[in-house]
Amino acid sequence: MGNFFPRWTNWLPLKLAVAAGFVVFGVSLAVPYYFTPKYTRVGYQPSQPVPFSHQIHAGQLGLDCRYCHSFVEASGHANVPTNQTCINCHGPGKGNIKSNSPKLAKVIAAAETGKPIEWVKIHKAPDYVYFNHSAHLNRGISCQSCHGRIDQMEVVHHAEPQSMGWCLDCHRNPEKNLRPLEQVTNLKYDPAQLDRSAFYQNLLGKGIAPAEIAQSIDPSRSAANLADLVSLAEGRYGKQVTQLEVGSQLKKHWQVQPPENCTACHR
Repeated sequence: MGNFFPRWTNWLPLKLAVAAGFVVFGVSLAVPYYFTPKYTRVGYQPSQPVPFSHQIHAGQLGLDCRYCHSFVEASGHANVPTNQTCINCHGPGKGNIKSNSPKLAKVIAAAETGKPIEWVKIHKAPDYVYFNHSAHLNRGISCQSCHGRIDQMEVVHHAEPQSMGWCLDCHRNPEKNLRPLEQVTNLKYDPAQLDRSAFYQNLLGKGIAPAEIAQSIDPSRSAANLADLVSLAEGRYGKQVTQLEVGSQLKKHWQVQPPENCTACHR
């Protein structure tokens, strides 16, 4: 009796195996990209019930982030401002700052009824992730590091992936983001604009010995005073202050040691 299956079917299992291999390979490449916050969250820009412009308020007017997000230095969460925060500037009898603008109609109505404005949340960590805003801000991590140049956004969008790997990159090398506490909410911060003498004088004023500060600049050199430190820093980093210079000093003398184990964020 002749063969029931045609001869070409002898190669069918091999072809199916090769095809399955390509599918598995493709899926293994797609999942790490398409299932991550970089793809699913970066660029997310929902419409808000009130057209609030951070570009105008934080950028042109220079309002400090903490005026609206007032508990961010003391709380684990960055609070959304209440209606009263808006009314402080825009309400009737408050300087009449565009209080008759149609864009503020919902704000005025919310103040009269007591019903809060239902803002759309943009940045949201998963429920299984613990993140404390105050711990980061009080150790020199700026709003800009996680949220981008908010002062340049007409409509706020999700600027950074905020994935586990992205957070770990900062925990492993915090000196890339650390800045003086007075610069934490300065969204236009540029370390090159810092006064080197003032920066090191501030460290000396906290009781840190010049020789100890010098060790973070060049372990093979020492210093006895402020002039020595400035000269040593100029030789190592150049004429302008750099982020590595600032971050390295703050990391050492503030004893910044971000945890890298799972329990730091998953509790």
